Amino acid sequence: MSYVIPIMIIALLLYAIYKNVNVYDTFVFGGKSACELVLSTLPYIIAVFVMIEVFSASNLNTILANMLQPLFNIFGIPNEVIGLILIKPFSGSGSIAVLEQIICTYGPNSYITRSACAIVGSSEAIFFVSSVYFAKTKVKKFGLMIYIALLSNFVGAIVACNICKII
Repeated sequence: MSYVIPIMIIALLLYAIYKNVNVYDTFVFGGKSACELVLSTLPYIIAVFVMIEVFSASNLNTILANMLQPLFNIFGIPNEVIGLILIKPFSGSGSIAVLEQIICTYGPNSYITRSACAIVGSSEAIFFVSSVYFAKTKVKKFGLMIYIALLSNFVGAIVACNICKII
């Protein structure tokens, strides 16, 4: 199976040669474009990382989880995954760390773990992705999109938890 990627690269190079594409120049142009993208999005990414760190260090996630617990319980979301739902819009890797804690605490086959896995798989790191996309596209009015994306994550969590109850 380790030979699939080298074969794909060789096939792509052969196709480019067949189409008379200057492979080296195209590769360099792509690398240059990638560097420009990284530099243009870096301030937005740093802002998101600072928000994540402030959110975690201030213990705001625990305070928010306790405040939102009655609302989440109405929709069938277990208390143990509320922290995961709150961190996921900010950080994909942070949510993976929370998921790992849930798996270690409740075991791999528990309802809580199945719900947490479904939530991670059905949601997105909204603020990180938004900062990258909107920095590149220069869109300035994206407030409504953030609300819709957060609502979609919440609805996805509700559906995931209720489906995991049945399974």
